[in-house]
Amino acid sequence: MPETGATYPLEVSILKDVATLTIDTTGPSLFKRGYRVAKGEAPLKENFAAALVLLTNWHNDLPFYDPTTGSGTIAIEAAMIGRNIAPGLHRNFAFEQFALTPSDLLAQVRDEAAAQENDAQLDIMGADINQEMVEIANNNAHQAGVLKQVRFKQLAVKDYKPESERGVIVSNPPYGKRLNDIQVARQLYKEMGEVYRPMTGWSKYILTSDLTFENSFGQKATKRRKLYNGTLRTDYFQYWAQRPKH
Repeated sequence: MPETGATYPLEVSILKDVATLTIDTTGPSLFKRGYRVAKGEAPLKENFAAALVLLTNWHNDLPFYDPTTGSGTIAIEAAMIGRNIAPGLHRNFAFEQFALTPSDLLAQVRDEAAAQENDAQLDIMGADINQEMVEIANNNAHQAGVLKQVRFKQLAVKDYKPESERGVIVSNPPYGKRLNDIQVARQLYKEMGEVYRPMTGWSKYILTSDLTFENSFGQKATKRRKLYNGTLRTDYFQYWAQRPKH
């Protein structure tokens, strides 16, 4: 039984005439990793960004590039995956303050998680046309402990020149949800196509709610996957790399 005088956060939900009481063991939502000190207008949730990386064919010896990095979430999650960093390692949970939680067990679990990390040398870059977002991304990467594994730079989509013949691109570009933004977004998709289509050794994965994306990009996707970014229907347009000739 909880110690006398101990306090535990309770949540109450009521559906029709049934009230459900639960103890909040988490605190801030589980998708929050604890490293994002700042963000842009429409940031991806950290767990959703990690899922986008895991749905690709990327592994940690391949270059990884996010051309519309914003606050850096996709690139940071890729670095954490590449180094096998436990996603909750840099945050605290409500249950840690519970009197019934053994502090020595918490320390043991954190140590075990930290011991699973590797020292892989990663080639990960995030770019954004907005220098302010680049600075935010750097701050977030520092907080996540992966600043040495990720490079962020100010760069327009059309100005990217790959340094490797093979790699993976993951992008969550602006969707152009408002009518006056859709043409701007589609122009960006067109630039993506012009730059990325010749990069046949790279796999490209682009998330957008504009389901006509292929028209602007100029190429039919190898595969489309329906995903929901919150409540918003999006498609993950996948362009798989050509296999190298032997």
